[in-house]
Amino acid sequence: MSGLFAGTSLERPVTCERCGEVLAECGCPRGAGGEVVLPSDQAVRVWREKRRGKFVTVIRDLDEAASDVPGMLKALRKKLATGGSVVAGKKGAEIQLQGDHREVVVEYLKGLGYPAKGAGG
Repeated sequence: MSGLFAGTSLERPVTCERCGEVLAECGCPRGAGGEVVLPSDQAVRVWREKRRGKFVTVIRDLDEAASDVPGMLKALRKKLATGGSVVAGKKGAEIQLQGDHREVVVEYLKGLGYPAKGAGG
């Protein structure tokens, strides 16, 4: 990627608008479009659904590009000692966990900086 004033003596590399680092060295979470998407900007909802007589906890509206969804799934499965998977949803990735763990998951996500809320039944 060429920088500002490319090809002149005033050439500068493109920097991140949040941290000021060069984009190649920036560690800010970015969405699919390249914009910075912080956890506090994602409206994450935690649902409890009953499927085939058993409860499933579903975390919806996670931005796959800006969040470490597989890492989050692994940490939640270990913390809750349960099974789970990542599924593509309408607005983003969904994490599905076996069992009713809505309150614990909401507190975990709040600890990571997401403004999570319990939703649904």
